[in-house]
Amino acid sequence: MSDRIKKFSPEVEAFVDRFVAELQSGTAAIFAGAGLSVSSGYVNWAELLRGIAAELGLDVDRETNLVAIAQYHYNERLNRSHINQKLIDEFSVGHDVNENQEILAQLPIHTFWTTNYDRMIEKALEANGKIVDRKYSVSHLKKTVRNRDAVVYKMHGDVEDADNAVLMKDDYEGYFRDREPFVTALAGDLVSKTFLFLGFSFTDPNIDYILSRIRVVLNRQPKSHYCVLRREARKAKEKLSSYEYRKKQQHYFVKDLARIGIQALMVDEYRDITRILSAIHARYRSQTIFVAGSAYDFYPWTPDDAAIFMESLAGELIRNKLTLVSGFGLGVGPSIIAGALQVIQRHPQRYSRDQLQTFPFPVADQVRPDRTLLYRKHRESIIEKAGIAIFLFGNKRDGRGNIIPADGMLQEFEIASKMGLHIIAVGSTGWVAHQISGKMDDIVCQQSGAFQKAHAIAGDENVSIDETVKAVMMMVDEYRKI
Repeated sequence: MSDRIKKFSPEVEAFVDRFVAELQSGTAAIFAGAGLSVSSGYVNWAELLRGIAAELGLDVDRETNLVAIAQYHYNERLNRSHINQKLIDEFSVGHDVNENQEILAQLPIHTFWTTNYDRMIEKALEANGKIVDRKYSVSHLKKTVRNRDAVVYKMHGDVEDADNAVLMKDDYEGYFRDREPFVTALAGDLVSKTFLFLGFSFTDPNIDYILSRIRVVLNRQPKSHYCVLRREARKAKEKLSSYEYRKKQQHYFVKDLARIGIQALMVDEYRDITRILSAIHARYRSQTIFVAGSAYDFYPWTPDDAAIFMESLAGELIRNKLTLVSGFGLGVGPSIIAGALQVIQRHPQRYSRDQLQTFPFPVADQVRPDRTLLYRKHRESIIEKAGIAIFLFGNKRDGRGNIIPADGMLQEFEIASKMGLHIIAVGSTGWVAHQISGKMDDIVCQQSGAFQKAHAIAGDENVSIDETVKAVMMMVDEYRKI
């Protein structure tokens, strides 16, 4: 079964909806373990210490307390320079951001906690144009990077400061003394935010320390958090009794996680984590609607009817708790903004000004090639914020005074399609919107019968304004369920 067709369990579906709500309220957080970086080529904890264990005559695959191995090595050598160098060698080399890190970086997540020494989270965030406030020492907690988009708390240190990284039993045992401000900061976030724990196999030696802090902080009234666990699968040639025993171990562990407020989302394969994150990303973006349009002439509509329609549509989008994004297109932008503001200002406690985001095109006096490039980048930066694009009208006046199709709107359609946005073209408004509507037969025929009917209504010039608005909103609702 392909990733596209495979369905989530009801528990995962419910989680996706809840986490999207947390994203919208700004209270979503990520706790990343080593598994989040493994697919980028980094070693896990066991591989990091394999050579160290060999020096001691130990087999890392037979050891259960890997933190102790680092301590044993220090006890024998009375310095940690070799361990530090191993850390630098393994985590300083260049690696590419993986798909899960890329998805997380695109979401409006402002708080990241990690036990990882690498810089992949920061790299992914910066690649998406975000300002990162990295904190891996107590002194960093006293300072704030201005205009930051995300804070990355590296509670076990950073490869850049290997001498002070948390590696050995000594480091863990003195954590509450030496890094108490990190514990306090984590405690606050665990109480006020909803965490998704990613990349923990729960055999990671660090997890006991993390869970002990959660137990202390949240006691018997924990806030709900989530983690993703792969169901135990029977290995090749494994005895049935051994497999059943591992299943029983996982069952009890999952129940213990629930005791401290962490709901385990069970998946069959690691690829399912990417599917879950992709669903969160798609569903979050589907809450943001890009309205594309320009109109020097509103034919076949009258200017008054066009204004009423656009104001009504914008108002309905706001009432449905959606975020509306507009490039302030000629003739369309003012009515869209007016309709949205009317609803927001009448009910300021119910709706937020953040639901309306406008990005007027920059005034450009450059030569045409430079201006064209500037406008395309501006369009891309607007459209990437949304998951659904609605196209209205689409004409402009050329240098000779002729009314012609708006090539900028055609470019927006091309960009939106390339970025994977769901497209709604109100064909009855004519011009480029009508052209786009005519190109959507293959897409529309894959949707429900109700969607197909709504698409037909939106393309009919003879239906009322109210019917057209209802038809557009019905298509928006259908896309939001995908």
